[in-house]
Amino acid sequence: MHLDPNQLRALITDTGLVSRADFDAAFLEADSKGTNVGEILVSQGKITEDDFRRLESYLLGIPFVDLKKEKVDFAVLSVIPEPIARKHNIVAFKKKGKDLEVAMLDPQDIESIDFIKKRSGLTILARLTDRESIRTMLLQYQKSLKAEFGDMIKKDTAELKMVAEESDTPEGDLKKMAEDVPIVRVVDTLLNHAILQQASDIHIEPYEKEVVIRYRIDGMLHDAMILPRAVAPGITARIKVLSNLRLDEKRLPQDGRFKIEHGEEGEPQSRVSFRVSTLPTYFGEKVVMRLLPETSAGLTLEGLGFHGEAAERIHRATKQTTGLILVTGPTGSGKSTTLYTILDILNTPSVNICTIEDPIEYQISRINQTQVKPEIGLTFASGLRTLMRQDPNIIMVGEIRDSETASLAINASLTGHLVLSTLHTNSASGSIPRLLDMKVEPFLLVSTINVIVAQRLVRKLAQVHEEYILDAAELEQLKKHADLDRVLQHLKDESVIKLTDDWTTIRFFRPKVSPDAPDGYSGRGVISEVLTISRTIKDLVMRSATADEIHDQARGEGMLTIVEDGVFQAVRGVTSIEEVLRVANE
Repeated sequence: MHLDPNQLRALITDTGLVSRADFDAAFLEADSKGTNVGEILVSQGKITEDDFRRLESYLLGIPFVDLKKEKVDFAVLSVIPEPIARKHNIVAFKKKGKDLEVAMLDPQDIESIDFIKKRSGLTILARLTDRESIRTMLLQYQKSLKAEFGDMIKKDTAELKMVAEESDTPEGDLKKMAEDVPIVRVVDTLLNHAILQQASDIHIEPYEKEVVIRYRIDGMLHDAMILPRAVAPGITARIKVLSNLRLDEKRLPQDGRFKIEHGEEGEPQSRVSFRVSTLPTYFGEKVVMRLLPETSAGLTLEGLGFHGEAAERIHRATKQTTGLILVTGPTGSGKSTTLYTILDILNTPSVNICTIEDPIEYQISRINQTQVKPEIGLTFASGLRTLMRQDPNIIMVGEIRDSETASLAINASLTGHLVLSTLHTNSASGSIPRLLDMKVEPFLLVSTINVIVAQRLVRKLAQVHEEYILDAAELEQLKKHADLDRVLQHLKDESVIKLTDDWTTIRFFRPKVSPDAPDGYSGRGVISEVLTISRTIKDLVMRSATADEIHDQARGEGMLTIVEDGVFQAVRGVTSIEEVLRVANE
């Protein structure tokens, strides 16, 4: 559907809309700028966009539609997700049987048409339109989720009276509010939409005049919708009912959990758990929900992002029957997922595996999982003492938070158990001084620790991305963050690149906007550093060396740092250099 410039010139000049001289001048300018002549003529005011689009429609034989005054059913509009519609200037506006009519600015965007066809299973009928029509349709997306049940909320908001003093609302009234059909539908839609968006968290934040709903997707928070302030008490009450929390307690934080089944009719239903946390704020209770899949089965270390010698070090540690495996990193760095993946590898009928966790994020068959409950005295330390009397082979302690838990975990690993746990430190080497601060004796550390994994999560590039080669200035900048010679050697050792390649020929990748990845990324993966306790490092620990000294020695023994592993993954096309540096700087 290529637009012949000669035909366009003849048609425009014959209609008298633009002179031949103006068209030729615009054509030359468009050619030099790498754009089309229509955009130049419109920007110069020689022709209106509406007129140009109609001429383009006539030449291509594609019907033109004016949507500036149209109101489209949201069920039709939402066949194309809003980010895709905005990025690619394509909107669905009419559906009849198996036919879906879409309005677009670029009829040659076959990629978008194919994506929508595959996603919807419908026959796509392309129509041309103008930018103002697209803008009008995008405004209908602005309310996003609200548009899906907008009429319902408008009608029911009038009935949902503002609760002036929520703390004085009787529990019975709150329970009745939570069971109202409109509130149930609103909350159900929020949850299902978050699952479809592959969100990891839902934030419900009340303010003076509105309630802001935000989703965390691939580690980044995005506004999902804004609701009237009046619906806040009902939404919060509904979530509390699902989570078995106290409805009348609004002055103190509460934690709960519930699960739902999700899936289209006729498809296998997946179960998703929601970990709920409420927090009193000035304008009401803020609710944050963490989405957790019911199982981690099928995950592998390689699938998470571990590779080469690092993956081998972890596999060797899992083959030990005693000792300590530690996974470190800040909150939200995927530590629990890595631990569960290791547990899944270790989970065989010949061993007894027990865990003490806060909270239980995944449920794994044939593993005895216990949730800590500090309010009744079931802490990590007391739970670990009990687990020791349960004849375990393998123990997982969700987190080592204090000296008592650290001491018990170390002693368990000394008495014939393999112990897995997490620490909140920024690097693998930083875990050792942290444990020493918890009054663990150095000789106990060198006797028990098998491996320490430090990790971060980076967004993974979508399938569609751009290749490029770093210039000299960019390479010099990157050298400030990573030892590129070491990374190059690892790349050659693992046959990621040719033996003759160097940094002047190695290709990196940038995110590229595509229909199924509006920001160029899709999903997340691990970048890591894996430290084993060698004889030299044992000597450093025994003489209370600093984290930096241990780190330097580990690098000398072949450990890639988190940033260096990120560069490695960037060369493999898993992520981008920009994403690695963003995460490293955080």
